[in-house]
Amino acid sequence: MRLKTTLLKEPKHILFMVSCVGWTTADELYSCSEDHQILKWNLLTSETSLVVKLQEDIYPIDLHWFPKTVSGKKQTQAEIFVLTSTDGKFHLASKIGRIEKSVEAHKGAVLAGRWNYDGTALITAGEDGQIKIWSKSGMLRSTLASQGSPVYSVAWGPDSDRILYTSGRQLIIKPLQPSAKVIQWKAHDGVVLKVDWNSVHDLILSGGEDCKYKVWDSFGRLLHSSSSHDYPITSLSWAPDGEVFAVGSFNTLRLCDKTGWSYALEKPNTGSVFSLAWSADGTQLAGACGNGHVIFAHVVEQHWEWKNFVITLTKRRTMQVRNVLNDAVDVLEFRDRVIKASLAYGHLVVATSLQCYVYKNWNTPLIFDLKEGTVSLILQAEKHFLLVDGAGLYIFSYEGRLISSPKFPGMRADILNAQCVSLSNDTIAIRDKSDEKVILLFDALTGKALGDGKPLTHKLEVVEIALDQCGPSTERKIALIDKNRDLYLTSVRHLGREPKICKIGSMVHSMAWNDAANILCGIQDNQFTVWYYPSVVFTDKELLPKTLYIKDGSEFSRAPHILNYVGTKVTLRQGDGSLVYSSVLPYPALLHEYSTSARWEDALRLCRFAKDQSLWACLAGMAMANRELTTAEMAYAAIGETNTPTTEFIDTSYINFIKEQPSKESSLAHMLMFSGQVQEAEATLLQAALIYQAIQINIDLFNWERALELAVKHKTHVDTVLAYREKFLQKFGRKETNKRFLQYSEGVEVDWEKIQAKIEMELSKEREKAASLSVRSSVTSRR
Repeated sequence: MRLKTTLLKEPKHILFMVSCVGWTTADELYSCSEDHQILKWNLLTSETSLVVKLQEDIYPIDLHWFPKTVSGKKQTQAEIFVLTSTDGKFHLASKIGRIEKSVEAHKGAVLAGRWNYDGTALITAGEDGQIKIWSKSGMLRSTLASQGSPVYSVAWGPDSDRILYTSGRQLIIKPLQPSAKVIQWKAHDGVVLKVDWNSVHDLILSGGEDCKYKVWDSFGRLLHSSSSHDYPITSLSWAPDGEVFAVGSFNTLRLCDKTGWSYALEKPNTGSVFSLAWSADGTQLAGACGNGHVIFAHVVEQHWEWKNFVITLTKRRTMQVRNVLNDAVDVLEFRDRVIKASLAYGHLVVATSLQCYVYKNWNTPLIFDLKEGTVSLILQAEKHFLLVDGAGLYIFSYEGRLISSPKFPGMRADILNAQCVSLSNDTIAIRDKSDEKVILLFDALTGKALGDGKPLTHKLEVVEIALDQCGPSTERKIALIDKNRDLYLTSVRHLGREPKICKIGSMVHSMAWNDAANILCGIQDNQFTVWYYPSVVFTDKELLPKTLYIKDGSEFSRAPHILNYVGTKVTLRQGDGSLVYSSVLPYPALLHEYSTSARWEDALRLCRFAKDQSLWACLAGMAMANRELTTAEMAYAAIGETNTPTTEFIDTSYINFIKEQPSKESSLAHMLMFSGQVQEAEATLLQAALIYQAIQINIDLFNWERALELAVKHKTHVDTVLAYREKFLQKFGRKETNKRFLQYSEGVEVDWEKIQAKIEMELSKEREKAASLSVRSSVTSRR
């Protein structure tokens, strides 16, 4: 990725410094200079026109357009901008250049002015060290801070509830609530000149007179510090989607990844770049230059890879497709500028400023028009893809048909990114920005909330989510990483029950599901870890550590990030920007395929061939999940051959016990017990009127009060519960102290012979019922 810059031979603001720039549309820019002129630049026609000549005493410093993402606003209402100047005023101006209102704001120059994200407030920072908040009509609401040094730059927090501002060498985050805690830290060794705060991933940029730019999180922790440049950093700006940012200095323009490393460095003849602004679609950049120029730059040479295809954006409207198997090259031409693209599942999806192109082959794309030309995110699943723009989320089929458009209260589509949105063939998961512990789940085909509409709620804030891609919708799983960097797995469709959220990893910094099997990989601490069968945690959590593949991460440089996991290849981006690849054995994916298609003999043959304990552990979990007890018994036995016969022996004996159960219901209940689902097991037995069995599983778990409650409720086996309780207490040499048991023991006689006869009668009834049902089903099948 690099910047292709454009600079006129002669500056339009002759002999005067350009102080600020701002985009109105993706192809129209306004620039202000010390020559008192506001110029309009049209990139389509390459024309420049004078909007207005300001009064001689107005020397502009900063310009910011009213946000266009504000829902429900008329276009004309949004076409105003705030202009700050050296005379201590800020001016609200219309698109045609008419000054609607001038407000005395500060003593000395007003160094910065910024609208918040919903357009309800404006903040200004002055040379007098004060920070003030104003209504959108220019009425003073409050003075947020007052200090002795000038405030050179300010930025709103993602939710417009906090302010970031400079104070000498310090950065300060001040919440709007008076009682909330202020965060303050030393950021640079020189005066901090510029800051920016991205609303998508909550990261902060700063640049200062120490000639460095730095990336911070919102707690003030340093994530990246650049090497020292030749000159102070005079401008910086995040791209709207937060994936890249630009940095400006004297005769320097740099494009960087969000983690801080540099994509490209340009050395144009501009003087100092005092202001940088990205177009709303994130493809173009403009800079206000100290020598009177306005520099324009376009992002080109982006790369996308999938299997044997490599696609490169060579020009703004041109892509090159290379097949690395035969070195064949195709060139794709577009009518408009390419904004976003995604390549996965055999399809290339390209969003331009007006249209969406879907390629299955490189000759005949499917094309449909877009409502807005500011697509910020494309996610693909096997059957459809998701587009996010400033207005909302849209699910399209690969035939170009709109399938659904999920909506929820407080939705802000402009801040959604790949870490907080996930798509599968049947489900959409979105982390709620207003409460980051909540994950909203929608049906991809209807756009409606899943089940009873109750979202998934975690105990901590969620950092990243990912849906698995394979299998039926009833078994869909979602993996999530929380604030503590713990990795959890849970079901998406839990049929009204409280979802079971199981922890499967710690210190996980990045993750990705395989595109063809439900295998999960992640960067765990300093290791590359693959969970061959993460769902085993719901069946037998003791097997989970045995289903892992762990590779030492020493071959990767610092902070690697997983981009995708396709086939057997995992692509990672290292902290220095380089791409590295790691391969995973093909056997686990093959085992998933055999399990899905119930080819258990093939699965056993594969495990015997591979002679890998992790595969046997996966097979044991898969067989138990599918109630294939014979295969499960063999798999557990194979695990036990090389392990001390502890849990493996217990597992095989318990599997035999399950196989000997007199009815399907009993067998199913004990399978649920094996997986730790006690309540579900009890409910299964009660539904089948197997009261004794339901009581017995509670006795086996020493859940005495529940066992007695069931016996009293169904008026049977009260003596059985009391007998087992008495035997239990005698074994430990204790006396009964529970009032309920003392109450019922007074009126019930315990006779072990009667109890054993009653139990045997219950079991024989169950066997007879199961046998008659079996005969009936076989007769029905013959007919």
